Amino acid sequence: MTYTFDFSVLLPHWEQFAQGCLLTLRLSAISVLVGLAVGLVTVLGKRSSNAALNWIAQSYIELTRNTPFLVQVLFIFFGLPSLGVSLTPNTAAVLALSLNLGAFSAEIIRTGIESVPRGQFEAGAALGLSRFQTFRHIVLKPALRTIYPSLAGQFVMLLLTTSIVSSISAEELTSVAQNIDSLTFRSFEVYIVAAVLYLAMSLLFSTAFKAIDRLFFTYPMK
Repeated sequence: MTYTFDFSVLLPHWEQFAQGCLLTLRLSAISVLVGLAVGLVTVLGKRSSNAALNWIAQSYIELTRNTPFLVQVLFIFFGLPSLGVSLTPNTAAVLALSLNLGAFSAEIIRTGIESVPRGQFEAGAALGLSRFQTFRHIVLKPALRTIYPSLAGQFVMLLLTTSIVSSISAEELTSVAQNIDSLTFRSFEVYIVAAVLYLAMSLLFSTAFKAIDRLFFTYPMK
């Protein structure tokens, strides 16, 4: 059996592919901002002396990190309506992606904070700085230097993970590709183009993150 490739049939749909990339980037950006905020709050809860907050934060992290993302998406979109909470596909996608990223980023942020020597905290206290001032002026940059590569990797991973939310009809590149496939019946070509676009976006952001790392977090060689 032979198959003849014909990418020309996809040319009339290039604007839809471009729109799909923009939708993916927007979904990723919103989810990253919310997810990092969730992760930071989770770290504060996990480091809290309050046993209840500590237990809630730890349970959230373990539950999220040890269950499939697809199950989380389906639970939020199809399960929550049973409790009277109905969400649009895009809202459910953002919520699922944000909660998933929040759990993973919480562990990354915690590792970064704990990598800073205890003496740095004590030095801040000796200078009369508040806990927030100590964190901002003494702890933040060393911690960021440690966790930046992992956080950058999580963003790229989340960018690729957005493809899963097409299972609930959320708007992003994969859902656009599915629509084009249903119109052209050229599945091979459609998903090759989609894969190349995901690859291009991943490489673009990976390169940008490496440049930022060299600019802000890498000490110059002496």
